[in-house]
Amino acid sequence: MPSAPSKDTSSFLAFDRSGLAMQASHVLVAVLVVAALGFAAVGAALNDTFFLRLATEALILGGFALSVDILLGYTGLLSLGHALYFGFGAYVSALVLKETPSFWAAMGTVLVTTLVFGFITGLIANRVRGVYFALVTFGLAQVAAKAVYNTRALGASDGLIGIPIVPINLGFTTVMSNAPVAFFLFTLAFVVLLYAAAAYLLDTSFGRVLGALRANEHRVPFLGYSTHRARLSIYVFAAVIAALSGALYPMLRGFVSPELMFFATSGNAVITVVIGGVGTLAGALYGSIILTVLKSVIGTMTEHHLIVIGILFMAVVIFLPKGLMGVVRPGIARLLGGGAR
Repeated sequence: MPSAPSKDTSSFLAFDRSGLAMQASHVLVAVLVVAALGFAAVGAALNDTFFLRLATEALILGGFALSVDILLGYTGLLSLGHALYFGFGAYVSALVLKETPSFWAAMGTVLVTTLVFGFITGLIANRVRGVYFALVTFGLAQVAAKAVYNTRALGASDGLIGIPIVPINLGFTTVMSNAPVAFFLFTLAFVVLLYAAAAYLLDTSFGRVLGALRANEHRVPFLGYSTHRARLSIYVFAAVIAALSGALYPMLRGFVSPELMFFATSGNAVITVVIGGVGTLAGALYGSIILTVLKSVIGTMTEHHLIVIGILFMAVVIFLPKGLMGVVRPGIARLLGGGAR
């Protein structure tokens, strides 16, 4: 009769399962990239603009949803106000671009300011746990949204308009933000880089600490780790991912509005993650595409498209609690593991 696996063996198997799951997410993202390249080729052949711009927006929102999944899926932190950082990045980017249409200046400014802003707000939000964390993040976003809404220097309720066309100098070529195919491909590459950064971080020992926080935060200090530092670090990282995604929004649409910080934006991101699959990373990207397409298609049929999205959300929660990619990913992980248990 085979003996039970030792504690060290069990830990190794758990680590290996986590690694296989992350590799499966890589496969799902690779499939998405191939499909996106095919979509871009068709769009270029048809000289399409509308669907390419819509797909670009889906990718940007996918990057935002990615940041929500980092908190919810890997740390167990439900943020109901994460749109605060998406909108913050969009506004900072728009303000810089109105002064100087430099992509790198805008992204650099967004990165630095979000590190400071995310650290300060993270200190506030991470003082509480559970439902209180969700409420505090919601409150922070509401305060910021109302402040922007009533500030004339930021366009008030009208937002900032007239964002210039941005040339993105990549060294070997220059991408214009008003070029549908080129900017779509650039956004695809940018979001994949954000995914790669998140996946790399979460597949390290720090990512295992986050998993321990989600499982049982009270025991983590006995392992020699600071729960406060870990939570604050991943909170700031998620804020940066959201802000960098938001920084692309004014380049695509040519304007920003306070609605980017409203609860609806945060709520849509949570719905996106749940539909795609919480804790899969790749699910955030797939969920964003599904939700964006549904809004566009159903929105042309009826103004009550939110009812359909609400029904879909409830159906996924009830019948597919792991989300769409949460159902697909284990099968891919088994194939990668050679069928090992």
